[in-house]
Order: sequence, then structure tokens, then C-alpha cells
Amino acid sequence: MELGAFSVSLAVKDLSASKDFYEKFGFESVGGNAEDKWLVMKNGDHVIGLFQGMFDKNILTFNPGWDARCNSLENFTDVRELQRQLKSQGVELSTEADESSSGPASFVAVDPDGNPILVDQHV
Repeated sequence: MELGAFSVSLAVKDLSASKDFYEKFGFESVGGNAEDKWLVMKNGDHVIGLFQGMFDKNILTFNPGWDARCNSLENFTDVRELQRQLKSQGVELSTEADESSSGPASFVAVDPDGNPILVDQHV
């Protein structure tokens, strides 16, 4: 199962303080909007998202259709197909992509320990 690019989306209390902290580890802002309280930061192929006030827990995030540098892939498994595969294996989803749609879509599963997993296709 090819899930695409991986990042960790962190629920932060203070976006500026978190940005400053991760910059000390060599991360640089590459996207987002500080006014809207979210940033994407990279250090090489490592990606984290900082989100203030958008959700309660940290989230493991996969992006079908993207490589580690957020470049669109020519061939990839669509998010709706990934959703069908997981559901056929008995994985319960807390949100689902509309299977009659195409293009960008997402779904969320929660692991046995309560960790949310977002599969978020942007292409």
C-alpha cells in the first residue's frame, strides 16, 4: 500500500514558540500562514506541520500523490482506493472521502491507542 509523502502534524499551543524551537533543529518554514496559525516546516526530507488551535491531538499524515518534496507523482494510488482497501480489512474510519468524487479528498482512521491518521490527497 503506497501512502505517499509522510509528515507529522503537531497540535501546538504557541505557533511562534514552536517555530522558533524547531528552527533550532534545522527546520525551515516552507509553507503555511502564520496569520491563520499554521506552518509547514522541512529539514531535508523530514516534514512537520505546526497547527495552533486547529485540532486537539498530533496527527500522522500521509499524502497520496506527493513525494517527500511535495511534488505531484504521475502514478499513485488514489485516496478512495486506499480507503476501500482499509475498509475491506475491517479498519473503521472516523471520516471518509466521497467515493463518487475525484481529485483532492481525505479520510481519517484512529489507531488502537487513539492516534489519528490522516490520509490527505491534494491532487
